[in-house]
Formats: sequence, structure tokens, C-alpha cells
Amino acid sequence: MTTHVPLHFTRTTGLGVHDDLLLRLGAWWHACDSYYLGLDDSPTMGADIGSGLVRLLDQWLEQLDRLPAAEGPAFLPFDFSDQCTGWLRVSSVSAERVVVEAGWSAVEGWSFYPSDIAETAAGLADFEPIENTAIACELDALLLTVAGIRAGFAA
Repeated sequence: MTTHVPLHFTRTTGLGVHDDLLLRLGAWWHACDSYYLGLDDSPTMGADIGSGLVRLLDQWLEQLDRLPAAEGPAFLPFDFSDQCTGWLRVSSVSAERVVVEAGWSAVEGWSFYPSDIAETAAGLADFEPIENTAIACELDALLLTVAGIRAGFAA
């Protein structure tokens, strides 16, 4: 049974590349920048920030698809800053259910491309969760939610 997942990731208009992204997880929210998405000049990134967000969400979906067979949690970056990065940690609690929580890492946003998160996500060792951000949901519902967010950025 698919249920609503209170996860939203949107881009505001007219704010340039600072505080132009909003991530909401349950009642918690955080404004972040698309700045490093615009600096990513790798061939897989695309021509603009919108296509960069689509590429980022494609990678989120790849990480979530691998979660049932993975040894540990999936890490999904959402905030790339000079001195740290914001991540969602998605941990399996059963074959069908996961817990999603927001947190921080000291990994600098400039130290890896937003279009190539796999190696950094796999080695993330210093994740510090933000208190009271955890939500539980079905993995299938989370996949559908992320796919919907991706479709919104692709439109």
C-alpha cells in the first residue's frame, strides 16, 4: 500500500542561486543553494540548474533502488555548501519500510560534483542527524515521491 511521504524539494523563482531551493521533510525545512549545481561542468550535468536537479534526483533514485541489497543506508545530498553538505539518510527497517532523516556532514560541497554523488555517498562516515527530522515510510512510496519531485524539475 502506497502512502503519502512528507518530502518536498522545490526551487523558488527569482532568487538567483542562493536560498533558491527548499527541502521539507515532515515539519522540518531548510533553504539551500543551487550554486554548486551551476558550477558542475561534468558532461552528465546538463546545460542548466533544472537539468542538474534532474540529474541529482536520478542519482537519488539509483541510491534508493540499491537500498534493499545494500549493507547500509543510502545518503542523498540536498545542500552543497562551502564547509559542509546536507544529506538525507535513508535506512531500511524492514524489506518494505525505511526511515528518512536529514543531517549534516563536514564533506565540503565543492569537493565532489553534484552530478556524481555515488563515491562520496558510499564513503560518508560523519553524518550527524538533525534532531526530530526522522520520518518512517514505505520504500515504494518514497521512490514514487522522489520520482514525482524529479518530474517537477524536468517539466
